[in-house]
Parts: sequence; structure tokens; C-alpha cells
Amino acid sequence: MSKETTTTSNAQVKAPVADPPPRKLWLPQSTRPRQPVLRFTPTAWAKLEFFRDRGDTEIGGFGVTAPHDLLLIEEFITVRQATTCVSVAFEDAAVADFFEAQVDAGRKPEQFGRIWCHTHPGDSPIPSGTDEHTFADVFGRCDWAVMFVLAQEGKSYARLRFNVGPGGQIVIPTEIDFALSFVGSDQAAWAQEYDRNIQSLALTDLGLDSKRNAAQVPTKDTLVPAVEDPDQELLAALESGLDWGLGLDEAEVFLGAAESEVWP
Repeated sequence: MSKETTTTSNAQVKAPVADPPPRKLWLPQSTRPRQPVLRFTPTAWAKLEFFRDRGDTEIGGFGVTAPHDLLLIEEFITVRQATTCVSVAFEDAAVADFFEAQVDAGRKPEQFGRIWCHTHPGDSPIPSGTDEHTFADVFGRCDWAVMFVLAQEGKSYARLRFNVGPGGQIVIPTEIDFALSFVGSDQAAWAQEYDRNIQSLALTDLGLDSKRNAAQVPTKDTLVPAVEDPDQELLAALESGLDWGLGLDEAEVFLGAAESEVWP
């Protein structure tokens, strides 16, 4: 056998090597985007349930949040309103008084004028057509807003909507945060507030605008001056509490160059 033939027969033919599988991106738990959650202190939740169960009509009010966490409701506050089993209508003057009192207390608009809470006397928390119209009509000019509905048997619904940048909305979960310190119930004071603010009407007595069932929120021109740079105020809110899992660079992209108004 020739040398050339031997060399050829002993040559090792290597099989083709497949490309390695793509690496999966893994993020530590601390850096993964967080889903927004609407949280209540136990006291705020107890008051909301008290109002829901005291009568047989819907009840509406505002969620007042912590300054450092704009999705943590520390208080549920009502204003004078006419209610039926399917609607709520806030008195304009009562809403203006509420806004003025909150400003005097040192709170910013995003703490008390962005989360609309109301109850349903039935067992379904799904927003009605009137609820949807109200949310769009009354809160549509806010930079962001939440509609929260509490029905019987503890069933609830919460939706967070953004009205700046490209906009968007997402249904978010609701929690009662028992890890926080909280005061006890004050049912006597709650009963006084209910009797003072809630006027129950039969449907036949309803002389209200049927297109809305929530607050006629005062405008910035009639109540308070506009802020100098509302986009910066919203960015500060994002940084201080309402994170949505975005960094500031991403938040600026999300907000875009659209003008926003802190007051509706």
C-alpha cells in the first residue's frame, strides 16, 4: 500500500459543530419590572366597606395616597353626593371644597385627585357604561388616573390609565397591606360622614346628568394655578413612588414630549 493511500485512509473526518443555543437573558429579581398594585391600608379598606354596606346605593369618593407611594391609599374620603343603585353624582361645590382642603393640608393633586373609588351594591365590580364615560370624561385630562370599584363579597376591579405620551391602560390587582401600621376603625365618625354626605335617591327621583356618576372635578383655572413644569412634577412622582418598573430614562421616553396637566 502506498504512503499516499495510507495517509488518506487514516485521515479523521470531523463532524460539523452546531451553533451553541442562544443564551437566555436573566434578570435578578430586584431588577425585574414590577407590576403595579393598588394597595389599601386596613383602615381605608374598612371604611370603604362600611360605606358600601351602610345603604343600598352606590357610594363614591377619592382615594388619598401616601406622598411616597401614589398607589397606596391611606384614606377614603367622600363628598356630598346624590346616589342611586346605579349612579353617583358629586356636588361641584363639595368637590371644590375637598380639593381646597387637601391643598391646605399640604397634599399634591396626584395624592388626592387621581384615584376614583366607588362601590356597586351588587356582586359585580365590572364598570358600567356610565362608569366608563365618567372615567373618560372627568379623569381623561389627568396625566394618570385609577378607577376602582368595590362590589359585594369583596369583589373588586382596578384599572390604571395613562393619558400622557402614547397612553395606555392596564387592569391591576388590589391588596390590603397589613404590614403597615394602621389605626383602628372609627365607625361613629364614619356614620356621621355618611349621613352628612350621602343623599339616597330613587331612580324615579333622579334629576341628574345621566352621562356621569362621579365628581365634576374643578378645573385648574377655577381652583388653583397651574404648575410651572407639570412633566417634571410627574417625573418626580414616578421617581418617588409610582414606579411602574421604569427607570427615569425609560419614563422620559414613555412620557414623550406631550404636554400634561397636573390639574384636570
